[in-house]
Amino acid sequence: MPFEKVQPEKLSQSVVRQIELLILEGILRPGERLPAERELSERLGVSRPSLRDAVAELQHRGLLVSRAGAGMFVADILGAAFSPALVRLFSDHEKAMFDVISFRRDLEGLAAERATRYGSDTDLELVATIFDKMERAHMKRDPSNEAALDAEFHLAIIEASHNIIMLHMMRSMYDLLREGVFFNRQIMFKQKTTRASLLDQHRRINAALQSRDGAAARLAVEAHLDYVEGALSDHRRGEENEKIARRRLAHEKSR
Repeated sequence: MPFEKVQPEKLSQSVVRQIELLILEGILRPGERLPAERELSERLGVSRPSLRDAVAELQHRGLLVSRAGAGMFVADILGAAFSPALVRLFSDHEKAMFDVISFRRDLEGLAAERATRYGSDTDLELVATIFDKMERAHMKRDPSNEAALDAEFHLAIIEASHNIIMLHMMRSMYDLLREGVFFNRQIMFKQKTTRASLLDQHRRINAALQSRDGAAARLAVEAHLDYVEGALSDHRRGEENEKIARRRLAHEKSR
């Protein structure tokens, strides 16, 4: 018969499984510092030798790293989906940025819809809290803080969708998303598109999420990113028209 005696699990293995799960669920993030050994052993309710065994195994698995004089940290197991050089290349070429926006529209629309079904009240409270910060940042002249919160707002929706694969993929793409948010806003400010329009779009997304209306949340995200895409397209068309106008003017002056 295919049965074996059940072996009691070592305390260190229970610690390993708990920390693994915290990393998997995105609660412990890459680069995050763990509490000191004494504090962590007390929180987990295990002896320090058991904790050391668990930490050693997690280090062997590549999930934790030790930094001399600094402590124990969650390893950067995700890395970056794209190298910094490629992120800059995307930012410099609008064709790539349009593809990023299209990708975000599909993925984030789905995430918003999922968040209305699977997100807890606390998940949605976090989204609302970030939006409240966006509203306060909107009152300031410098738009950089509002742009940073914009990225946090969208990532909070991804987290609220409770899809682990989607979560880690978007976390790994955070730099690309952040660059996209800043890039998009800079262009729209140049063509006098108001920050108020962007804030209103995020307000509609938040309202749909808080009312748990999945269809409305997805449509609000898609409408927001359609707006961004349209603004970028108008900007590109305007730049091309300006080049033509300058050539015409130079030609006229040379006659």
